[in-house]
Amino acid sequence: MRNPAVQSASASQQDPPEDVPASIRPEGIIALALVGLLIIAIVVVLYVARTLFMPIIAALVVGTMLSSGAGFLERHRIPRAASAALTVVAACGIVALIAALISSPMLKWSSQLPQLGYELREKFHAFDGLIARWHQLQSIFGIAPSDAPLMFPRIEWVQPTLEFVSPTLTELLLFLITLILFVASWPDLRRSLIMAFAERDSRLRMLRILNATEQRLGNYLLIVTMINLSIGIVTGAICSVAGLPNAAGLGALAATLNYVPIIGPVVTFAVLMALGVISSATLGDGVIASLLFAAVTFLEGHFITPTIIGRRLSLNAFAVFVAFAFWTWLWGPIGAFLASPMLIVALILKEHLVPTQTLQLPDD
Repeated sequence: MRNPAVQSASASQQDPPEDVPASIRPEGIIALALVGLLIIAIVVVLYVARTLFMPIIAALVVGTMLSSGAGFLERHRIPRAASAALTVVAACGIVALIAALISSPMLKWSSQLPQLGYELREKFHAFDGLIARWHQLQSIFGIAPSDAPLMFPRIEWVQPTLEFVSPTLTELLLFLITLILFVASWPDLRRSLIMAFAERDSRLRMLRILNATEQRLGNYLLIVTMINLSIGIVTGAICSVAGLPNAAGLGALAATLNYVPIIGPVVTFAVLMALGVISSATLGDGVIASLLFAAVTFLEGHFITPTIIGRRLSLNAFAVFVAFAFWTWLWGPIGAFLASPMLIVALILKEHLVPTQTLQLPDD
C-alpha cells in the first residue's frame, strides 16, 4: 500500500495551482491548424468547382425561399409536383416580364449607338475650357500637353463583364433542373433529414433548424424584393420628372440590377448618366437623375437595407459586409446574391448547434 504522504506530494507536483493560467497545449495548436487547413481546402474546392457547386447551391437557396409558395398551393389541394412547377414557372415568368420590359428600350438604344456617341461628344464640349486650363498647368510643370482630341474610352470591357455576370447555358440548365426537383421533393427531403436521427431531441432540433431556415429565407426574399421594387418605383419617378425616355423600363432596370449589390447600382448610374446627358438640353440637367439615383441607393444600401434586414433577421451589419465581400470574391455576382442567405443559414446552424452560454462577469 502506498504512503498517503507520498500520494499527496506527487499529486501536488502534477496538478498546477489554480491561480496559474494553463498554457496552450500542442494538441490544441495542431487541432487549430487542421481546422484552418480544412477551411482553406473547402474554399479552394468551392472556387475550382464553382461551375458545379454555384448553380446547385443557388438552386437550394432559391428553392428554400420558394418552398413556402409551393406549400401554400399544396394546402389548396394541388399536387406537390404541380405546385412546385407552378411556383418555378411563376418566378421565371416574373423574371421574363422584367427582362422584356428592359430589353425593348435597350435594343432601341443599342441601334442608335453611333448617334448617341456623337451627341455625347457634343455635350462634353462644355469641358473644353477646363481641358485647356489643364494643358496650361501641364506646360507650367514642363509636361508637353497632348494635342490628340478627347476621345471616349473603348468599350472593350463590355464582353468580359457580360461573360462574368451571365451564367453559361449549362449552369442555367443545372440551376433550373435542381430548383424544380428540390422544390418538388422538399417535404420528403425534410422528413428524411428529420428521421435520419434516432433520438427524439435530435429530431426536434433538426425540425427547428429546417423551419427556421425556410421561414427566415422566405422573409429575406420578401423583404429584399419589396426594397428593390421601391427602388424601381422611386427611380422611375425620378426619370419621369427628369424627362428621361421610358421611365418604366429604367425603373425595372434599377429594381432588377439592385439584386446584385455594388455592381448593379453602378451600371444603373452609368445608364442614367448617359441617357440624361443625351436627352437633356444642358449637361447640368442631364446629371440630375443619376445624382438623385446615387443618393437614393446610398441611403438604401448604407441605412435602410442593413437596418431592416438586421432587425428582422438578426443580422449584424459588419457580418453582412464580410459575407458579401467573401462570396463576391469567390463566386462573383451570384455569390453577392447568395451572401446574405448563406449568412442566415450559418447563423441558424450556430444558434441551434452551438447555443450560447451565459457567463457571470465579475462585479469589479
